[in-house]
Amino acid sequence: MSTEPSQHYVDVPGGSVYYEVRGSGPLLLVIGQPMTCGPFGPLADLLAEDHTVVTYDPHGVGESTVEDPSLAVTPEIEADDLAQIIDDIGAERADVFGSSGGAVAGLAFAVRHPDKLGTLIAHEPPVPEVLPDAPYVRAAVDDIENAYRTDGPGAGFGKFVSVVMHQGPVTEAGVSPAAWPPPGSGNGEAATEAGDGSDGGEAPRVPTEKEQADNELFLLHMLKPFLRYQPPVGVLRCAGPRVVVAVGAASGEEIAVRSAKALAEQLGTPPAVFPGDHGGFMADPEGFATAIRKMLASVDSALPT
Repeated sequence: MSTEPSQHYVDVPGGSVYYEVRGSGPLLLVIGQPMTCGPFGPLADLLAEDHTVVTYDPHGVGESTVEDPSLAVTPEIEADDLAQIIDDIGAERADVFGSSGGAVAGLAFAVRHPDKLGTLIAHEPPVPEVLPDAPYVRAAVDDIENAYRTDGPGAGFGKFVSVVMHQGPVTEAGVSPAAWPPPGSGNGEAATEAGDGSDGGEAPRVPTEKEQADNELFLLHMLKPFLRYQPPVGVLRCAGPRVVVAVGAASGEEIAVRSAKALAEQLGTPPAVFPGDHGGFMADPEGFATAIRKMLASVDSALPT
């Protein structure tokens, strides 16, 4: 049963961030990037049975706005936005479940605002800078931006999906092309429409002006800062909040899961295994809610009394 969220806006440097609040109990932020509130709704509804759950539209996308869309959106900026949300609610700290780019923002939040964070569950943060094939991943990401600038959003998102779905290490040959939109995709890594595909022969829907702006913000000003984020492992290991890296049981050897496993190894903790793949929270919100509760309960039970 859906829990109707309350809707809020908070002013942040250079713009405004939209967020939703459900339930009552300990504060838990459930975030992605660039994914907005909507796809997290079923998971948030379940967690709201015993938590105050916050979902949000990341910096500049969805209902959130920016004054200058040409500026880069970095993990540090989104980390500061999360701190602003916690302050706006009037809380001292929160636990965070972050998936994909939201997990990267969560890592930056743990570094910049450790006093505001209880536990971070970082589900498959794509941090390829920790991988030995990082130079080839950088080149593949450069191709995404070049394709967008040269041939438009459809080409850019096609390249993006190819990177997201690539299995195994990236080599000098790059990544194999993947169809956009990917058949049966549940990953939902991109929050917006490419705007040039058709669905089962139907006429393509023309994206709104805001969707087009979101596409450009994501592909040209978010993607590189996030995929080139270098987690400060030493700081994360001693920052105070507990950082748990999680991977999907069915994720294979995609870049996000490979880099998540490498990060967990550097942190000296085994990765937690969650149901499904990179977008498993959408396919199995019940399984994710159970896993999140168990993870948070294990942290609480380990705390001194």
